[in-house]
Amino acid sequence: MSKLNLQQKLALLSDAAKYDASCASSGTTRRSSAGGKGIGSTEGSGICHAYAPDGRCISLLKILMTNFCIYDCAYCINRVSSNVERARFSVEEVVSLTIEFYRRNYIEGLFLSSGIIKSPDQTMSDMVRIARELRETHDFRGYIHLKTIPDASPELIEEAGLLADRLSMNIELPTDVGIKNYAPEKNPDEIRRAMGNVRMRKESATPTHRGRPAPKFAPAGQSTQMIVGADGANDATILQSATRLYSSYKLKRVYYSAFSPIPDSAAKLPLIKPPLMREHRLYQADWLMRFYGYNADEIAPAGDAGMLDLDIDPKLAWALAHREVFPVDVNRAGRDMLLRVPGFGTKSVSRILAARRNGTLGYDDLRRMGALVKKAQPFIVTRDWRPGAMTDAANLRALFAPPPEQLTLL
Repeated sequence: MSKLNLQQKLALLSDAAKYDASCASSGTTRRSSAGGKGIGSTEGSGICHAYAPDGRCISLLKILMTNFCIYDCAYCINRVSSNVERARFSVEEVVSLTIEFYRRNYIEGLFLSSGIIKSPDQTMSDMVRIARELRETHDFRGYIHLKTIPDASPELIEEAGLLADRLSMNIELPTDVGIKNYAPEKNPDEIRRAMGNVRMRKESATPTHRGRPAPKFAPAGQSTQMIVGADGANDATILQSATRLYSSYKLKRVYYSAFSPIPDSAAKLPLIKPPLMREHRLYQADWLMRFYGYNADEIAPAGDAGMLDLDIDPKLAWALAHREVFPVDVNRAGRDMLLRVPGFGTKSVSRILAARRNGTLGYDDLRRMGALVKKAQPFIVTRDWRPGAMTDAANLRALFAPPPEQLTLL
């Protein structure tokens, strides 16, 4: 096999990194090279799906260090038994690419993941070297996200956290049984132990003996990624697992990655191929749990086989299933109930609560506040609007669900 040049490696390993979903850069500290100090920034605009603390888009160079891997996880395209083209960056190549891409204004940071080559410690050591070279040799002040390896030594993960803005470790699958069946070389207890160590390390920062602030450890926190659909777990199980992860490890995000069967692994996995819409609905449900006060049992009840409705969003599905609590009077209801009205977001609810101190609100007032009033109509009462029988109408769901489509036979 001919040796790949740098451009070919970049094409191969950037494409392979698309399976790593945890790419957000929100929540880190503000650092800038303004004034001639260092290189890079966690601020400014970019072209990729990552965001600075102030909400602006940041572009990240998102690559695998290598797609060689000693593990044989059935759902992973880069597993050792997979017949894919392999490549490997050297430490110097990743550092050079990051600096050169930054200087050309292509990126504002780095997202680095990797297959496991030789051993977890060997791989993690190389990733830490990359971050150290960027920070210390090149004074790079942009965003760095390292996908760390739970089996690596605590000392390496400690150093990674002092160099990177965010650390993440893949929980892999929603259940321990799933991991045992489809990733038997990985230990879910070890993954949770490593995630717990990161949480404790982040929370235990104490000033130095001279009273100076302790070095910041993973200031943007940690996240994890869960493969959806590879083991047959339903949405209720997935969301319950996410709830435990958020609670136990104070994660910034749980990322859901829809599994697409790989041809030569199909015999090893369940015959379930979730559409990307399922992944999208899980993200919506996750958002409701984190910011709207819902719990997993409400969003994906056992009565629906624990699966989310793919045709309508989870908040609307809950409202349709609990019409007895609607309509809600927007001039009297508390924040918790207003947040459950379809078409009302956290910002519009805050505006409603603030505005109604100065008088009763009407339908057009809600529109001006940014609420999606057409979606909210059946579920609210205002000064000048009542839904009447609309709330209990038998065809209410049909007003929101997409119309059926005739499938082509060709």
